[in-house]
Amino acid sequence: MQSSIPPGHDHFDWRLDGAFYFPYSAYLRNRFGGRVQRVSINAGFTCPNADGTLAKGGCNFCNNPSFSPSRRTRRYEIREQIDRGIEALKRRYTNIKGFIAYFQPATNTYADVDHLRALYEESLSHPEVVGLAIGTRPDCVGEDVLDLISELAQQRYVSVEYGMQTIHAESLDWMNRAHYHDSMIDAVERSRGRGFEISGHVILGIPRESHADMMETAVEVARLNLDAVKIHNLYAVKNTRLGDEVAAGEVELMPRDEYVQTVVDFIERLPETMIIERVSGEAPPAYLIAPEWCLQKSSLRHAIEQEFKQRGTRQGSRYVASP
Repeated sequence: MQSSIPPGHDHFDWRLDGAFYFPYSAYLRNRFGGRVQRVSINAGFTCPNADGTLAKGGCNFCNNPSFSPSRRTRRYEIREQIDRGIEALKRRYTNIKGFIAYFQPATNTYADVDHLRALYEESLSHPEVVGLAIGTRPDCVGEDVLDLISELAQQRYVSVEYGMQTIHAESLDWMNRAHYHDSMIDAVERSRGRGFEISGHVILGIPRESHADMMETAVEVARLNLDAVKIHNLYAVKNTRLGDEVAAGEVELMPRDEYVQTVVDFIERLPETMIIERVSGEAPPAYLIAPEWCLQKSSLRHAIEQEFKQRGTRQGSRYVASP
C-alpha cells in the first residue's frame, strides 16, 4: 500500500539511535530539524455517539466536556488556546523548533466544512505552528472533509488520527462507539494518497479481550499500513461509566507487567516504517481512578524498553507482510 508520508521521511533509520521502536519524537526531529511539540486544542466539538445521532452518552471511557451540546468555537479562541499551550510548553522544554496544533477532544471533523476550514486555517496561521493534527472518528470524514484536509496538507504537515481502538465488534459495542471496524478500513482507503499522515488510535486492555484478540488488532494495524499508531492502555477516569464500574469493582484493568508485555508483543508485529506516536496513555491525577501506574510515564517507557532489550527484539521482529 502507498504511504502518505512525504518521500524520504519514511526511510529515516530510527535504529541508528539505538531505539527499539520508531518514536514520533525522532520522526518530528528528522522532519523539522529540531524538537516539535503538540499543543492540544478543544474546539468545542461533540461526537455522533454522544449527541443522539448514532447513540447517547459517548464512549464509556471518555470524560469529555464537549458531550454537552456542541458550540461553535470562535477563531480567536483557537489562537488563545495555542498561545497558552505554547507558553506552558516553553516553560517545560527548551529549544523547541515549532508546534503542531492538535485538535484533540471529541470528533474534530464533525461539522460543516466551512467551519472546519476556519478553525484549521486559524491554527495554521499562528507563526509558531508548523503543522496540524486532527483527532476524529473513522465514520466522520466525508469526501468534502478529506478534500479540505488534503488541500491543507499540500502546504503544511497534517496528521489525521482515527479512533480505531480495536477490530472487535463486541469491544466496540462495549465502548458505545456506534461504529465498527469496516468504518476504519473505509476511512483509511479513502485517505490514502492524499498527502496527509494517517494515524490510528488503539486501546489495549479492553475487558474480555484476550491476548490473541489484541494481537489480531496488531496484525490488522500492520495490514492497513498506517503511517503511525498511538497505543494506549485502558484507564478509568471520574464521571464516566467505566470509572463507575472500576470504582465498584465490576471491571478490572490490565496490570502494569501484563501491559508492558502486551505492548511489546503488539509493536513487534508492526512494520519498521510505522511511527509509534505513544506507547501508553495517562490522565490528570485529579481525574484518574485507575490504574495509578499509568501516571509513571517515564518508568513505564523504561520498562517497555527493558522488555525489548531482554527479549533481543524490536519493532518489526514479528511483522509478517500481507500477501
